[in-house]
Amino acid sequence: MDDSIKRWTAKRKTALVIEIIQGKTTVSEASRSFDLTPSEIEGWVEDAKRGMENSLRANPLDIREQYEKQLRDLQEAYSPAHGLLQTGESRAEGRSPLCRADQEDDRNHPVLTALQFQAASLRDVSVA
Repeated sequence: MDDSIKRWTAKRKTALVIEIIQGKTTVSEASRSFDLTPSEIEGWVEDAKRGMENSLRANPLDIREQYEKQLRDLQEAYSPAHGLLQTGESRAEGRSPLCRADQEDDRNHPVLTALQFQAASLRDVSVA
């Protein structure tokens, strides 16, 4: 692959992911060669695995169904935080050290913001 790639198209990402899966290169080698973060490349590999799994299903999910499943999984993983968003309750004393300040509104929590973004994205997807 060309070491001076400036824009990573889906085709280029696919070629790199295939090289990683085939063992021709590693995530750390690709990260150094192409000045990308390992987490970015690992994300591409995970996306490719999900896409492969879906394409090999007897009844593949459409894009909307994939996003809905991903959103449900996120909501289950973060259900306490999601409950706060839905009810508008705020946490009492004993905030997590990860929170910015005791006065911070729970609706601005990064996890909740991500869930809101996912939900908005689903509303914007048109059914083909």
